[in-house]
Amino acid sequence: MDDKQPLLFLLEQQQQQQQKPIFSSPKPASHKKLILVSSIAAGIQFGWALQLSLLTPYVQLLGIPHKYAAFIWLCGPISGMIVQPIIGYHSDRCLSRWGRRRPFIVSGTLLVVISVMFISFAADLGHSLGDPLGDTSSSASSSSSNRPKVISITIFILGFWILDVANNMLQGPCRALLADLTGTDQRRTRTANAFYSFFMAVGNILGFAAGSYTNLYKFLPFSKTEACDVYCANLKTCFFMAVILLLTLTTIALTSIQEKPITASSLSSISILPSTINDVEMDEEAEANIAFVGEIVKALRDLPRPMWVLLLVTCLNWIGWFPFLLFDTDWMGREVYGGKIGEGKQYGDGVRAGSFGLMFNSVVLGFTSLGVEWLAKKVGGVKRLWFFANLVLSIGLASTVWITKVAESSRAGSDEADPALGVRISALALFAVLGVPLAVTYSIPFALAAIFSNSSGAGQGLAMGVLNLAVVIPQILVSVASGPWDALFGGGNLPAFVVGAVAAAASGIVALTMLPALPPDFTNRSRIMRTRSSPFP
Repeated sequence: MDDKQPLLFLLEQQQQQQQKPIFSSPKPASHKKLILVSSIAAGIQFGWALQLSLLTPYVQLLGIPHKYAAFIWLCGPISGMIVQPIIGYHSDRCLSRWGRRRPFIVSGTLLVVISVMFISFAADLGHSLGDPLGDTSSSASSSSSNRPKVISITIFILGFWILDVANNMLQGPCRALLADLTGTDQRRTRTANAFYSFFMAVGNILGFAAGSYTNLYKFLPFSKTEACDVYCANLKTCFFMAVILLLTLTTIALTSIQEKPITASSLSSISILPSTINDVEMDEEAEANIAFVGEIVKALRDLPRPMWVLLLVTCLNWIGWFPFLLFDTDWMGREVYGGKIGEGKQYGDGVRAGSFGLMFNSVVLGFTSLGVEWLAKKVGGVKRLWFFANLVLSIGLASTVWITKVAESSRAGSDEADPALGVRISALALFAVLGVPLAVTYSIPFALAAIFSNSSGAGQGLAMGVLNLAVVIPQILVSVASGPWDALFGGGNLPAFVVGAVAAAASGIVALTMLPALPPDFTNRSRIMRTRSSPFP
């Protein structure tokens, strides 16, 4: 007998073991299941839409000046930078009999309910603990009515922190769950993220529509109290509606999807590193002892080049988006309508018009989300689509300067005059047009992260957490720098918008020139059986 035959036999056995799928079934989930999981985004985004449209004006009504209001938004990115990678890391390794992702989604939902109670009742709790009744919009001359509501602001910030932690606990596992459901089917992965983006648009529409309706509090009359005026009562009612929607959608989705629990022996196969023969030969006990921080450092150190480019494009893209997303309604109230916080009706009218514009934006976002795959084919691929999307964003942000100047001219120095009809139409059209690049931003990066992670053997939860770093770090930069930067040029929002326009253009150029082509789709069933697959029956 040839001496080489036993050696060849052992090598074949080893190769078959390494090619054995981690989970039992490689079949991607049905579109129905993808839609049910994606629908959770509507509940999440309802709350985000309320934050974006109502909370910046609200914190200023509590007494925080505009140049400091941006620092409130540090809660979101800081919690996202810490929480989502941690949640992603542990959701990849969760051995619960309920599955890997569902326990974190349930926990996040419950935290949302708690946070909404803090935010909604901040003014009432603050007043009961010593805050003055008069708000900063009051024309009263007493110093007590004009000073910031310190206790209310503290409670509000606490609720805001909890809400952002909860949202990060929800979003990361939801995205990872979609990646689990689609396995290595790239087209199904892109479709799943398009569904998620579509339901984000649905949540936006509901949130912005609710935020623009001035008498919503009448559905819950108890929301208006001595310490909580009509604006506050409307915000409270909106958040109650968001909680009910989120609880309903999460319950339906998680009772319809049955995750198959993973075993401890499967954990050694989950890594952000490429799964080559040399890389995965590590002592299991040593790997289990790697701390979370070490795993993140290892993940970033050994991240494949496609993921690094994806992080760079995403980072620049969000530097472009965040100034507008954080201050769009404030821009409508201040620059377009010429209003001032607590003086006259112009600012409030502008904020409501901005919420109405965001509703248009969400409608376009929803329709575009369903057509992202088609658009990518028409323009010649994902890289070109992301380039054109960033180009539209850059031009849109730059046009805010022109709209502002025309609005100032149309008011002719009158503090009580509304901007001309053409100016209002132009501003609303801008909101609508930006729904197209927003659909790309909400779907393409996450789909690419899932695809690149699958091709390198990465854990989907940790991959989404790492991608989230490219989203939250720009938000921290914008939150810290936008206030002083705007103040340096005389106040307002335009300086930050101009920086956003430059960043968006840079993001498009990097996407077109540096983003690698996608790996080929796994259409052969035998190839799918040799890769990571979905932990679902």
